[in-house]
This record gives sequence, C-alpha cells and structure tokens, in this order.
Amino acid sequence: MGSAKGRIRMVDISEKKFSARMSRARVRLCASPRVLRMIKEGGLGKGDCLAAAQAAGILAAKNTAAIIPLCHPLPVSFVDISFSFRLDFMEITSVVKTAYATGVEMEALCACAVAALTVYDMAKAHDKGIVIKDLRLLEKRGGKSGVWKALT
Repeated sequence: MGSAKGRIRMVDISEKKFSARMSRARVRLCASPRVLRMIKEGGLGKGDCLAAAQAAGILAAKNTAAIIPLCHPLPVSFVDISFSFRLDFMEITSVVKTAYATGVEMEALCACAVAALTVYDMAKAHDKGIVIKDLRLLEKRGGKSGVWKALT
C-alpha cells in the first residue's frame, strides 16, 4: 500500500496519561456594518443566527474526529462559543475542555470554523463579500506540554 514516506498514521496515545485539558480558539468574520448589526440583532430572516452558530460550533467540537482523519475521538466535557462585535467584523471564540490523553486544539478550531460557516450561510444573502479569516489557537492547557498561549 504505497511507500512508507506517504503513509499517514494516527498517533498512538495509549501510554499517555489522562489529564484535564482546555483549548481556546478564535476566528474573525468580516462583513458590512449593516449585516453585522443584523446578525447581532437577529434580523437576518433565517432565525437566530447566533444560536444556530453556537449549536453548530458545539456539534463540530463533539464530532471533530469524524471530519479530521487523524484526530482521536475523545470525550468532550465542555464547549462554549461566544461572540464579540466590532464595526466591520465579529469574533467567534470557542473554549473546549476534556479529561483525556490528548488535547482539544482541533476541537476548538473546528468549533470556530463551523460556527463562522454557519453565520456565513445565514448572512450570505445580505452580503456576498463576507470573509472568514484569522482562524487560530489562542491557548491550550494540560498534558505534558503544560500551558501555551499565543503571543498576540
């Protein structure tokens, strides 16, 4: 089955210790001030955009292993999706927690990405120029590597 060089493999975590782990991620969604106001005030016409984005982000965190091939399925114990608004963009932040043998960075990133895509889907009829950008890990805690925080 192909060469060893191109072979993918899931990391073996069977010897790793379970510990409390947390990851926080963020993404930005840029849109017109009018559309951001509509999102914030629930005026898009498809229903409560932020509630839909929260639900989608939570589902994405819980199902990350189903869409990212080498992620381990893990018991997510907490997911929070929050929103903050500026004049020409909104930020979506996720916090994901578990007590397991591997971290939840991918779950936090997936939660943000899918929440942003949900907002995009609900708002695209009002603004064709929406841009989703700057998806990034902000912080991770737990495991052998301890605490990591983004510099900015």
